[in-house]
Amino acid sequence: MSSATKTLALLNHFTTDRPEIGLSQLCRLAGRDKATTYRHLQALEMAGFVEQNPLSKQYRLGPVVLHLAHVREATVPRKASARAALVALSDATGETAHVTVLSGKTLYALDDCESPRHGIRAVVDINVFPLHATASGICALAFGPDELFDFAVTKLEKFTETTPNTKDELSELISSARETGLGRGNQSFEVEILGLAAPVFDHTGLLAGAVSVASVASRFTPELEQFTKSELIVAAREISRNWGGTLPSHIEAAWADSLKQPHSMETTS
Repeated sequence: MSSATKTLALLNHFTTDRPEIGLSQLCRLAGRDKATTYRHLQALEMAGFVEQNPLSKQYRLGPVVLHLAHVREATVPRKASARAALVALSDATGETAHVTVLSGKTLYALDDCESPRHGIRAVVDINVFPLHATASGICALAFGPDELFDFAVTKLEKFTETTPNTKDELSELISSARETGLGRGNQSFEVEILGLAAPVFDHTGLLAGAVSVASVASRFTPELEQFTKSELIVAAREISRNWGGTLPSHIEAAWADSLKQPHSMETTS
């Protein structure tokens, strides 16, 4: 990994729940020594990617990030054109809905919507989704470029007892996703969180990302799963259409079979 890549990778540690990070904390998050992290932060600060809060002395994202985000959305409108479908999906299922976008070998969070129907609900608080441990990631591996698999098997971090950590286990999940047209995450990233994801395509005809529903395990009944499948499919079609894409016929066929034959998740590890 180049020095520039390591420097820019520090930006991935900032989230809405962690908008400011001190030097020591960032060292722990990035797994780097203090001198190296500080040098990288200085480079980011000089370029405007981060700035230091004069009161707390912690670092936060800088104005350049806001500018780049505006340019990205203006030229490649993803978030705005997915929002209505995302809200409708969350309202219908009563669960947290979110959209991810694939860029190279990285699956980034784009937007999320939490339903107020339940006091306890899944919270999406990560910027980058592990390919092997999330429903969105499995979706990307199943329907994205082949080289993603080779990349994913080098990063099989164990998050929970049900996280796949062998090549065979991951291959099995990918095969299931291709058969049903939906990615699944059975408490594989967070305990008590179950996920379903449907692929989204854009004008290139290639996988652009995924739309997903994350639910608390204790209320994810077979009935809710089946209903969520149908609503996910509606959302995936709408977002793909808004992004200038169409769903491949083999995925539409897989969805049709999946809706005919319920495939309930196991809710225990």
